[in-house]
Amino acid sequence: MTLHLLDSCPSPSEHPSCPPHHITGDLSSAFLTREIQCFFLIEDEIVSRGILSVFTSGGLAPSLEIINSTYTGIFHFNLTLYSDRVYWLINIPRENITKNTDITPVEEWLVRISLHHGLNIYATEGTLLDTVREPILQWNLGVIMEETDVSTLYPHVIDLKVTKCPCANDVALLGFILDTTFDGVYIGLTFSGFWNYDNTSWYNMTENIYSQLDKGLTDLSVVDLVLTNHFLVILTSLGLFVSRDLRYPSTSDIRFSRADFCGFERADYIKGKLWYNERCFANREKFEVDYVTITFDRNRTLSEASSCFYSAEPFLEWFPCIPYALRGVRNVPSNLITFLLDIERSNGIYLFSNQKKTTASVHILKNNQLSLQNKFPNFLFPSSFSVPIGMVFHPRSNFLYAYGNQVWLSMDGGNTFELIADFHGDVIRRSYHSFYSSDITFVSQSGKVYLTKAGLKTYSAIGSVTDKIFTLYYDHLGFIHKLTPDNFEADELLSPVGNSRTIFAKDLDMGFETALAPQFISLNEMIFYAYVPPNEPMATVHTKKFNNMHFGKVLYYRETGSAYIRKVLQHNNLKGFLSSSITEIIDPFAIERMKNSSFSSSSLFITDFGNFSYKLTLNLQTPGVNSSFRHQDLQKTVVIPGYSSFLITEILDDRNALAIATMPKRAPINMTFLKNTWFLYNFGLSSGRKWSIFSKPCNYLFQQLDNSVSLNILRYVDLGKHYSLNIKIIPHARGFQILDVPPVKVLVGNPALLDVRAKGFFDNAGSYLLNITLSSKILRPGSSSLAFVIWEASTECFVTTYVPTVKSSCSYFKSMHHVPSKLIPLEDWISGIHKDDQGFNMIKTLPINYRPPSKMGIAIPLTDNFYHADPSKPIPRNLFLMSKKTGQFKQCANASTREECNCTNDQKFSHAVAFSDCREKVPRFKFPVTQYPVSLQISTRAGNIPLDLPYLVTVTEVNKRENWKLKYSTPPTIRKLESHLKSRLQVPVYNPIDLNLSIMGSELFHFKVSVVPGVTFCNFVEEFQIYVDEAPLPFPGHTLIAIAAAIVLGGLIFMVFMFQLHNIHPWQLCQKLFRRNKVNLSSTDVFQQAHR
Repeated sequence: MTLHLLDSCPSPSEHPSCPPHHITGDLSSAFLTREIQCFFLIEDEIVSRGILSVFTSGGLAPSLEIINSTYTGIFHFNLTLYSDRVYWLINIPRENITKNTDITPVEEWLVRISLHHGLNIYATEGTLLDTVREPILQWNLGVIMEETDVSTLYPHVIDLKVTKCPCANDVALLGFILDTTFDGVYIGLTFSGFWNYDNTSWYNMTENIYSQLDKGLTDLSVVDLVLTNHFLVILTSLGLFVSRDLRYPSTSDIRFSRADFCGFERADYIKGKLWYNERCFANREKFEVDYVTITFDRNRTLSEASSCFYSAEPFLEWFPCIPYALRGVRNVPSNLITFLLDIERSNGIYLFSNQKKTTASVHILKNNQLSLQNKFPNFLFPSSFSVPIGMVFHPRSNFLYAYGNQVWLSMDGGNTFELIADFHGDVIRRSYHSFYSSDITFVSQSGKVYLTKAGLKTYSAIGSVTDKIFTLYYDHLGFIHKLTPDNFEADELLSPVGNSRTIFAKDLDMGFETALAPQFISLNEMIFYAYVPPNEPMATVHTKKFNNMHFGKVLYYRETGSAYIRKVLQHNNLKGFLSSSITEIIDPFAIERMKNSSFSSSSLFITDFGNFSYKLTLNLQTPGVNSSFRHQDLQKTVVIPGYSSFLITEILDDRNALAIATMPKRAPINMTFLKNTWFLYNFGLSSGRKWSIFSKPCNYLFQQLDNSVSLNILRYVDLGKHYSLNIKIIPHARGFQILDVPPVKVLVGNPALLDVRAKGFFDNAGSYLLNITLSSKILRPGSSSLAFVIWEASTECFVTTYVPTVKSSCSYFKSMHHVPSKLIPLEDWISGIHKDDQGFNMIKTLPINYRPPSKMGIAIPLTDNFYHADPSKPIPRNLFLMSKKTGQFKQCANASTREECNCTNDQKFSHAVAFSDCREKVPRFKFPVTQYPVSLQISTRAGNIPLDLPYLVTVTEVNKRENWKLKYSTPPTIRKLESHLKSRLQVPVYNPIDLNLSIMGSELFHFKVSVVPGVTFCNFVEEFQIYVDEAPLPFPGHTLIAIAAAIVLGGLIFMVFMFQLHNIHPWQLCQKLFRRNKVNLSSTDVFQQAHR
């Protein structure tokens, strides 16, 4: 089942998807566009509607759980059913799952649907893909090909190459490798996991590649391809081509650049190989980098830098794999098979080989350059590893596999290797991996297919492939697909307690054609010795021996009986037996009956015959009973409790036979054993092989105890913090002995990064509980895988290896926030009105193109930050030259109106200075602001916690305003640290506890609080704003008024002094003047009356 997360409901032709797939129940899948329909797959619609009504009336409806390494969300289908509806329905808006729409690698979600959450009935699984953000899906890869165009390529295809997106394995590319009679680059693209051939989009990329080549070049074909997190790398017969960064689609058509390797031509490119360590870089950190290596199958000439090159993204500069100073050194073999970059440990790992030896070498990688000195001594493989083919890291882990005619496993970054499998004349040509199920499939050149699990030291034969041209592919859920040029075939059966590989030709019996000699070592244990005839050619001796493949398997006898192979042994000095297996008896094996072997009714006399052989002589005990050796008794085993067993190798006559002993030192010589004191077993070949070896049924179940449901969780560990993991291993097998040793092995990918402490115990039910506590060792950030390997688990188990990833870094869930002294609801922020008890509005709507004052005055702003920006409106307070030279739009740069600034609601309410253009409203306070509590808290997955010691903070005003101060306390324990940091950072450092702010200025203050480095990997920065209103006149108003008043008052005093000094009496002069005016007025009045 594959669901697709889209912005809008697409047409079927735009986004085809694979058909529903069911795991354990009959619950159907749907496609996540705008709604999901869930119904029972029953042919009769009436019955289906009745079943839905029964469950719905009981309050049961399906639930959908969405999971990735850091997120789990549960959504419930509607209980309401309508009369015309035969399904449950749920609508999930895209923003309820994710709000991001930027193009970047994101994890593909796992979707689990069950009838009711927690009941696990009618359960099915699928995946959920965000097609809006997946980088490769945003490009047009080339000319779209029709089905008829693709079919014309089939006769010319000689091989297939598949690559998949590291974060979303359902997104994959399939390339056709063509013979010389056809020309071009043809790629198939799927985002639903190659479930259906018709749903694959095919593209002709020939012209796109030729556009980067000189004219006249021909015979173009795909050789290899790798899809990294951000780039597509295609190796062709005419060169290596690297795409542009897939996250930034500047055009609809994908574009490539050609990497130039001097001296290499078409004959070299067609033998080239690309090597890539698959890692998912969703939520990418600075220390996470993709590397790609290219190797050429030829020896380096004197004029060439190397026959191997590596590069880090963006893959513009390619470096020789072997440093210049190491070239020509005697102990460096000339033939480099593989070079891989260990991202976790920052190492480069070589696999060298020549006619004499095969070695692995590890060098330190620093700043993309390899050191000359080995990190570890070179590991020398035995001479039996004579045909090395390659080396590969299991995705998202530190399990390193070297393969060829043998398979070797390294769990310590290439320091040491352990032999997993020996295929002698057969050679492993390819390996295929699933990060989700930990499956690793190896395919040999003879077509045989072998399976192991990441970290296990055993493997199984699971069949063979008879197709001449094919490749295998694991999708995101761990289903294996067989891809051929004209058909895709998927293994559709998978369960948590077992696997099925129906796409392979079945021959699951791992037995081999030889006789086994059983030997009891206790009532419940038996050793089986594998017989090798003395005339067996050396080239086929290995086909008569137990090997690592048989470890952990079950040996069955056709009639009855089975035993679990607990250990495989190899012998060098035991005549006729070169290998054996120690087994634990599950069901007792059937012994030979008298009708099949008449000599079992006689007594046996045993003598030493020489040359490591023993003669068995029959002595009749029952008269009239025909008891004799016959030809069909060859390779049967005489078992004598307390003594060595004897495998019959030759019949001398009716009464005598020769045999070899399984334990010569305990062989009874010149002793007689009566009937019924010895037993006869038939594990030989004289009448056809009656025994077989098959994989053991799943014997362990895995359970996480911390409510995590993902098998590949991602967790962050900050400095001074720790994280705990709790798991439970539950035995799940009948008849198997439970050992009193921990069934799980813990491996750390980068032990220099993490301090890991484990504590485990068995409970009363025999389950093993393990607690792991993780903490950072050093101040350096980095990433490390942590593998839990159930070392005794069967390859039939779905979960044998649990691989969480731990980053010594800052979680993107973790952030610091300022808690305002008074919370204002969102609806009030939108309206712009929120009054306190005294009717004072606590929200200030800033003027358009506002800039805060500077120390030179309100009318002379000097900051570069605009608030409430609108490029179409005039800029206030912009009269002075200094103000005109400052002030720059950020979000509104190159915009002509505010609408073109494209401010989102989140940006409008953000306190960050980066979005000051969008900020319209700020908190408003009355002058003066005194003892404002600067309360800070850290938000984590577990909740919010107050910012406390050992965190120390710095506080700055982003517009360089003054007239504010902080009140804080410094405990004696951190005074020296505070003084040291202040001298280093050149800014004051404060204790975040009881930090109070006082402001003596007016208008907008914009503060930035930062946590000092060294106590956390997080770059904790928080900003908050305060607008101070109703303040007295700002500078220089008060000063000018005071000066003017002083001048006027001083002038008055000076005038009074001068009047007194010159005996001038202003008051008397005023009186005289007043009297004179009065007399004049009286005279004028008399004159007017007379005139009348």
